[in-house]
Amino acid sequence: MRYPLRRLAAVSTLATAGVLLLTTGVASADPSIGEGVGSFGKDVTPAEISINILWVVIGAALVIFMQAGFALVETGFCRAKHAAHVVSTNFAIFGLGFVAFFLVGFGIAFGGYTHTIGADAVPIFGGLADGSVSNFTTAIGKSVVNIEGFGGLFSFAPPALGSRGYDVAVVAFFLYLAAFMDTVATIPTGSMAERWKWKSFMGWGLFCGAIYFPIFACWTWGGGWLNQLGNNFDLGNGYVDFAGSGVVHAVGGVAALAGAIVIGPRKGKYGPNGEVNTLPGHHIPMAMLGTFILLFGWFGFNAASTFAATDPRFSVVAVNTALAAAFGAVSSILYIMFKTGKPDPGMMANGMLAGLVAITAPCAFVQPWAAAVIGTIAGVLVVVSIGFVDKRLKIDDPVGAFSVHGVNGLFGVLCVGLFADGRYGAGWNGTGNALAEPLGPAPTGLLYGETGQLIAQLIGAAVICTVMFGLAFAFFKIQNAVTKGGIRSDEADEIAGLDLPEMGVLAYPEFAPFDSVVPSYGHAAAGTGTRPGEGAAAPTAVPASVGGPTGAPEAPPETPAGRK
Repeated sequence: MRYPLRRLAAVSTLATAGVLLLTTGVASADPSIGEGVGSFGKDVTPAEISINILWVVIGAALVIFMQAGFALVETGFCRAKHAAHVVSTNFAIFGLGFVAFFLVGFGIAFGGYTHTIGADAVPIFGGLADGSVSNFTTAIGKSVVNIEGFGGLFSFAPPALGSRGYDVAVVAFFLYLAAFMDTVATIPTGSMAERWKWKSFMGWGLFCGAIYFPIFACWTWGGGWLNQLGNNFDLGNGYVDFAGSGVVHAVGGVAALAGAIVIGPRKGKYGPNGEVNTLPGHHIPMAMLGTFILLFGWFGFNAASTFAATDPRFSVVAVNTALAAAFGAVSSILYIMFKTGKPDPGMMANGMLAGLVAITAPCAFVQPWAAAVIGTIAGVLVVVSIGFVDKRLKIDDPVGAFSVHGVNGLFGVLCVGLFADGRYGAGWNGTGNALAEPLGPAPTGLLYGETGQLIAQLIGAAVICTVMFGLAFAFFKIQNAVTKGGIRSDEADEIAGLDLPEMGVLAYPEFAPFDSVVPSYGHAAAGTGTRPGEGAAAPTAVPASVGGPTGAPEAPPETPAGRK
C-alpha cells in the first residue's frame, strides 16, 4: 500500500504544479487584472475614521485570540507531564510582554512614527484639516538616533502612553502592535518547551516586550533605516512587510533558534551515538484545534493590517491568506505522503501554519495565483526544514517553531521582492510622494522587472539572521550565565515532568500515582488551606519509573483499606 500512496502523492503534486503554472500564465497575460484594487480616497469622514479604528481594534482582538491557538498547538505537541508548564508559558507571555511593551517598548518602536513615515504612510486614521479627529500626523515622541542620509536607529516616547499617547488613534495602534509583539514573544516557548525554568522564561517575556521586538519594529514599521532604504538608497520602497513575516515571525523564529541552542536538547532526544529519538506529543487533536484557531485569528493578523476598513484591499489580503494556508496544508500532506507513505497530522498542521507565515508579508501585494505558489512552497519547505534542524543540526525544537516561523518568515520576506505586482501600495514607506499626487512607486518584485525591492528585502532578511539572532543569542547566553543553575530546569524535574516542580500542579492528576499528588494548597488542594511547612509535604515530582508519556502508572495503585 505504501508505494501506491507515494505514486498518488507524486501525481497529485504534479497536477497541482501544472494548474498553478497555467494559472500563472493566465494572470500574467492581462496586465489590467487587479488594477485599481485597494485604492481609497484621502479625504476620510469622521464616521469612516471611527469605522477604521473599530477595524483595527477588532483585528487586535483576533490576534490576541491567537494566543489560545499557540497554547493548544504547543501543549498538544509536547508531552503530558509538561502540559501545565507549557500552557502556562503561553498564558503568561501575554501579560509579561504586554506590560513591558506598554511601559517601555512602544515608545522605542514607534516614538518617531506618523502616518507620513512608517508602516504604510497613508492617513488611515483620518486627515481632517481642523484636527478635530486624530490622524496621527504628529509623532508621540522622536527619533533620538537618526543618521542623516541613512535613517533612524532608535526612537523614544514617554512611557505608558504618556503625553500624546493618550489619543484614540494612538491607543488603537498600540493595542494592535502589542498583540503582534506577543506573537514574537510566544514563539520561543515552543522551541524551548519541556526544559525552561519558569523564572528564566519570565525574563524573556519582559525583554522581548521592552527591547527585542521594539528594536526591529523601529527600524521597519516605525520609519527607521530599513523602512527608508527606498528614499535613501533607491531600493524599491525600502523594506516592505505588510503584516509581519519578518518583523514578527522571522524575528521570533530566530529567537526560538537561539534559545534552543543555548538551552540544549531535551533529555533522551539524542542518543550517545547521535541517533535521533522521537519524543511524541501527547495530544494531536489539541494541536490541530489550535491550528484552526490560529487560522481564524490570522485574518485579523493580515486583513486588519490595512488599518482601514475603507481600504477594500483587505478582501485581497483575506483571500490570499486563506489560499496560502490551504495550499500549504495540502502540499505538506502530499510531500510527507511521498516521503513516508502516510500523512502526518503534525506536519499537515505545520504546513498550514507555514503557508500562513509565508504569505503574511506579501499578502497585500501579490495576486491570488502567487499566494497559492507561496503556500505550496512553504508547505514543503517546513517539512524539509524540520527534518534538517532535527537530524542534521541536532537542535531540539519540540514544535518546529524555527522552521514554521523563522524559515518561512524569511521566505515570506523575500516573496515581496519576487511576487509583488506593483498595483498596490503607491508611496509605501513614504517613498516618493506618499500623500500627494502623483503618488510614489508601489512595491514591485523581480517577476515584474524590478530588482531594487528584492535587494531591500534581502537586506532586511540579513539583519534578522545576524543582528536579531545575535541579540537573542546574547540575551539567552548572558541570562544562562548569571542565573543560578542556568536557565534550564533541573534534570530530575525535566525527566519526571515540570508540572509539579515548576508549577505546583499536574495538568492530568488522574494519571498520576496517588502518593505523588501531595500539595494541599492552590489548584491541587482539596480545600484544606494547608501550605508547605504547615502539616503538608512540599510538591514532589512524579517518579521517572511511572510508565507512559502522560505519567500514567503501568497498573492502578492498590486501594488502601477504607478508601472508596
